[in-house]
Amino acid sequence: MALEWVVLGYAAAAEAIMVLLLTIPGLDALRKGLVAVTRNLLKPFLSVVPFCLFLLMDIYWKYETRPSCEGESCTPSEHLRHQKSIMKSQRNALLIASALLFYWLLYSVTNLVVRIDQLNQRLERMKNRD
Repeated sequence: MALEWVVLGYAAAAEAIMVLLLTIPGLDALRKGLVAVTRNLLKPFLSVVPFCLFLLMDIYWKYETRPSCEGESCTPSEHLRHQKSIMKSQRNALLIASALLFYWLLYSVTNLVVRIDQLNQRLERMKNRD
């Protein structure tokens, strides 16, 4: 089960790096290539959304079927295992939220950069016409 979290972590990291590269000022020479690569990767990265929903349902199922460890009904080692399980679920939920947030940011930033390029081209055509 750890492999799916590694894959999601790498996808979130790739999305974060692409958002960072698209928003860093001074990379105008590379921006067209970055925009083209990012636009081509947006559709494959869309698979992150249902994957995150699946993992979120997995966390919920594990939460609902987890044996409760309240009071003195469990040993200290069981209590520690219960606390670790809760912390892993919280960490994984945070990873899901970050992957979804970075995908949304990547989509929004890419669309804004494309729109800015289109407006700059329109402005240049209008200046050349006058």
